[in-house]
This record gives sequence, C-alpha cells and structure tokens, in this order.
Amino acid sequence: MTLKSRVKGWLYKAANAMTLTVTGVSLTDLRLGAFLAGGPTYSGKLVTVDTAMQLDTVWACSRLISDTIAAMPLKLYQRQPDDTSLLARDHPLYRILYVAPNADMTAMEFWSAMVSCLMLWGNAFAQVVRRGDGAVIALNPLRPDRMTVRRDAGTGALTYTYSYQGQQLVLAENQIFHIKGYCTDGMMGISPISAGRQQLGSAMAAEETAARMFANGMLSQTYIKSPDWVPDEMLGRAKEILKDYSGAVNAGKTPLLEGGWTVESIGMNPEDMQLLQTRGFNVETICRWYGVAPVMIGRMEKSTAWGSGLEQMNLWFLTYTLQPWLVRIEQAISRCLLSATEKAQYFAKHNVDALLRADSQARAQLEATQVQNGIKTRNEVREKEGLPPLPGGDMLTVQAQMIPLTDVGVVAVQPAVKPVNGPALPAPKPQQSGTLGDPDE
Repeated sequence: MTLKSRVKGWLYKAANAMTLTVTGVSLTDLRLGAFLAGGPTYSGKLVTVDTAMQLDTVWACSRLISDTIAAMPLKLYQRQPDDTSLLARDHPLYRILYVAPNADMTAMEFWSAMVSCLMLWGNAFAQVVRRGDGAVIALNPLRPDRMTVRRDAGTGALTYTYSYQGQQLVLAENQIFHIKGYCTDGMMGISPISAGRQQLGSAMAAEETAARMFANGMLSQTYIKSPDWVPDEMLGRAKEILKDYSGAVNAGKTPLLEGGWTVESIGMNPEDMQLLQTRGFNVETICRWYGVAPVMIGRMEKSTAWGSGLEQMNLWFLTYTLQPWLVRIEQAISRCLLSATEKAQYFAKHNVDALLRADSQARAQLEATQVQNGIKTRNEVREKEGLPPLPGGDMLTVQAQMIPLTDVGVVAVQPAVKPVNGPALPAPKPQQSGTLGDPDE
C-alpha cells in the first residue's frame, strides 16, 4: 500500500467518524444524499434543514403548523355499543397522548417536535417504551435524519436503525412510532426541504444578495475609476481611502476623489433587479410547499386578517392545511400504539374546537345550535367552557316549535278539562215578588 493510499484512507476514516458523530450519517450511508437535501441547486446554495430554517418563511410555516397542532388537545376515546364514544381515561395511552409522553416533555412540547420533524424531514419517529404487558409507558422522539428504514427480504418486517454519536440502535416495528408525511412508496415521507430545494436555494441567494448590498453600503453597483495605472506604492493608500466609505455603517458618506478619479456605475441597481419583488415572491413560493396562506405568517400586502375574514381563514387553514396532518397522526397512533383488539374499541382524536376558541361569538353560536338541536347537553357545553355542571343539565333538549310539515295548519286539540272534586254547592233560592230585582217592581 502506497503512502498516498494510506493518507487517503486515514482522511476517509476521519471524515467518516466526524460525519457520523455530528449528523449520524456516514459517508457510505445512502441517507447522505437526503441529508444534503438531494444535491446542488441552480443558485449554487447548499440547502439543508439547518440552512433552510434561516429563512423566515420556512421558520414561520413550520412553527405555525407544529404549534397549532400541538395546542389541540389529543385524547383517547372508547367506542360504546350504542355507537357513542367516551373518554378512555383509564387506558394507559390516554395520559401518554394528552398529558406527558415521557418524563422530559409535556404533550405540547412532544407534539410540536414531532410535527416539526414532519414539516422539515417529512417523517417523525419516536421510540415506544412498553411495560411487560405491552402497554405503552413512554414515547421518546428520535431525529429523522439519523434514522434508516429497511425491509427484511425474508420476513417482510421493517427494521429501524438509529445512529447517534458513533453508536447504532436497532429497533423493531413494535418499538417505533412512525408518522409519515406525503410519500410515494408508503415507507418514508418526502422532505419538503429536499423537494423544494431549488426554490429555497433561490430564496437564500436573494437574501444573501440583499445582505451583501447593505453590508457594502448599497454601493455594490458602483466603482471608482482611476485616470491612469495606480503605482504599487500608492495602491495600499487608495484601498485605505476606499475602506473609509464602504460598509453599511458608512453608507451616505460622500467620498473625496483626488487626482481625476471618478465614480462610475456598472450592472443593475436593486430596483432594476426587482430584488424586493423577488424576495416577496419567494415568500409565496415557500408557502405553497407548506399549504399555508401567506397572510397567516404576516404577509399582509394584498389581504387582511381582521373582522369576519379571520373566521373563514381559520376554517380554510383547518380544512386544507391541518386536517390531513391530523388524520395522519390519528391513524399512526392506531397503527403503532394500539393492539389488534384495541383498534376496534379505541381511537385517538384531536379537538379542533380549540382552533376556534379565540372567536367567542362563533363559539357561542355553535354551542347554542348544538344545545337547541339536541347534539350536546348543557353540562357538556359547560364542561368545555370550564364551568361546573348544573342540576338537570344532562338532558338533551330540542326546540318545541319544530313540528313535522304534515302538521302545519292543524289546530292543536286541547285535552278535556275535568271538574275538580269538592263539596257540593247549595242550589240557588227562587226570588220573591216585591224584592229587589223583581222586574214588575
């Protein structure tokens, strides 16, 4: 073995160890391409999860979806024989989903982290810790970029290998809680960062261009023209003079030009480059990858989020953005965390009413309609509002004036009135002639 090959092998091992320690992905791992976001971009920018999160639009969209879903109460329900459902408070999984999935995280923190992984990598993983009887006692989140999923050719079972700090943890299917995003093979979700790397790279290039123009004092499209060649002994002094007028802190200063030097323009100015329009268009483009209306992350240029439009915006956001993710999470809970017999009896469901809690008028109208039409009892509504139950509030009621169409115009028949039993009244005495009231008087 030559010295060159030995050095090459040493460098390879060192780089491989460094990559494995920092990212959990080795140089021989097929996931390295996914970690690097699938390859280069037309803009020349390397798009990864860490670099993409530096874009405010990616941060705002992922945070909005993850925190909104995490703030929705997720509870376990039990089906009843009469097709109704009750809260399964006695089931061990109820506390895991609603209170604390593990000893280090609250439910809000856990679900926010899981949905954030879906927004960035397209997958969310958690290690399932079970006790002796198979009941789930903890869920520990795992980074998707450190996970490898393989299917055994012989048994068809999936094997999950988690790499972290030079060590590997091999987990079976019943030890993994896996939520998949939009996918084409049914095994792994597609990362929005990887799929949208071209648009993200363009947004990064636009942000860098704007930042460098500010750093250079908005003079990046100008240059100083010398009337003759600058001698070597004068070149250093000329650079020192120009340094006093460069940078954002020196923007607006008027340079002093000597010896016939002039200021010339080259290229295009920021207005001709439509730099501001490009940055605004990048916001809308990235929002399309996440299915978020730009107005919901603060882009208020052509829309509003006040008045009656807020309620409709929340409904649109719930229907077209959040609902698919909510269904994915609920079905993944049933697939990974419930046994075969429990799947027919228990199910997890988010309380989407929490999204409309900020609109008190809409909430009051919804609750009044549910009570008046016998959908919910008054005590159920009071419990949702944090109020104590009232006597007689557990009865379903409907409006009395609602009658069948066939009875319209029919006079209601009153029940026959029966006399009240009591002492017999004496018969009236006949009037005597000549007395008061006699007509002949």
